[in-house]
Amino acid sequence: RSQKMNKDFCLVFTVTDEVQNLINALEPLKELCIPLKHLETRPSKTSSSHDVFLQLPCSRAVLPLLVGKMRAIVGPITIFQTNELIRGVQSESHCTPWFPRCIQDLDISCNNVIKYGDQLTPDHAGYGDPVYRERRRYIASIANNYRQGEPIPKLEYTKEELDTWKVIFNHQSKLYPAHACKEYNEQFPALFSACHYREDNIPQVEDVSQYLKSRTGYQLRPVAGWIHSRDFLAALAFRVFPTTQYIRHHSKPKYTPEPDVCHELMGHVPLFANASFAQFSQEIGLASLGASDEWIEKLSSLYWFTIEFGLCMENGQPKAYGAGLLSSCEELSFCVSDQAKYEEFDCTRAVLQSYPTSGLQPLYFVAKSFDDMTQKLREFAKTIPKLFTVTYDPATQGIQVVDMPCGY
Repeated sequence: RSQKMNKDFCLVFTVTDEVQNLINALEPLKELCIPLKHLETRPSKTSSSHDVFLQLPCSRAVLPLLVGKMRAIVGPITIFQTNELIRGVQSESHCTPWFPRCIQDLDISCNNVIKYGDQLTPDHAGYGDPVYRERRRYIASIANNYRQGEPIPKLEYTKEELDTWKVIFNHQSKLYPAHACKEYNEQFPALFSACHYREDNIPQVEDVSQYLKSRTGYQLRPVAGWIHSRDFLAALAFRVFPTTQYIRHHSKPKYTPEPDVCHELMGHVPLFANASFAQFSQEIGLASLGASDEWIEKLSSLYWFTIEFGLCMENGQPKAYGAGLLSSCEELSFCVSDQAKYEEFDCTRAVLQSYPTSGLQPLYFVAKSFDDMTQKLREFAKTIPKLFTVTYDPATQGIQVVDMPCGY
């Protein structure tokens, strides 16, 4: 019976050039009694290591456990479904990228940290601070041990962390009335009473998540660091936003090279309480499910120029709605200044536009409205090559796969 429920999955990961490392990586298969159908290695294109390709039969119930054990040994793992028959429609390519079908599947994808987390790079402001790094490891452990549906553990923030938050909170709050879009300015004040947004208090992610859930069905999920674009976008399809709980290093309170709790709570959260914005965000996620790597890259660019660095026009003036702008001490003023360069929002242009991941953006896309953005996104999503479409069922918190009609 269990064998019939199993489906073939492919796992791709990297190991160093030692046989023992590969043996260690395969140990969880032996422990969980999972047979191996195919194993292939080849030199990695990005390092002196080897990429490993595994094909194995596994149930969705066991897959999170297997992947969790293997990630503890080898690090990031990419998951594919092989030759899967999706309600009678065969994948056009040999491997259809795996995507979560129920909200519990996010336990598989949202722990796939590819950058930062508890492993800081030498150019990070907190790299040489052992106290800060130990704090990051502790907060990362909370995210790594979290399972979907559990209450998010609350943190008691230190005085140093509260002081850093205060700098950002006070600086940005003064800019919002003039530079943020009206939808943001409608939602931000409500968080003061509902979630205890204050200069001397960092709101608890669990409290904010419950508030958003009551407004638009969105919820937050803790992550340890920067996760893969495919995994991040897939979470949006379930109206789940992967959220960090750590804060930037106190030595540079007005700059961070990575998302932190200031960016999440000040930049992202208020607009997830807006129904139109929540819908647009979810539809980027839905468009990503089952898409090829090439299209994930395009959708990531679209996400960057909208949810992170987007502006909209109000009474002839550009206003910020992107979280990267709303949480930036420098760029929020710059993006609405005479120095900024704009283009009207267009999906086909945005997905091809290059961008820097640090420093000021050289170009911003300006939308007419959130509803107009959503309509343009829906038309653009129809051009993504898939043999199926997906819809989200809020009652079951699951993804329904729908066959394309013949001749579509």
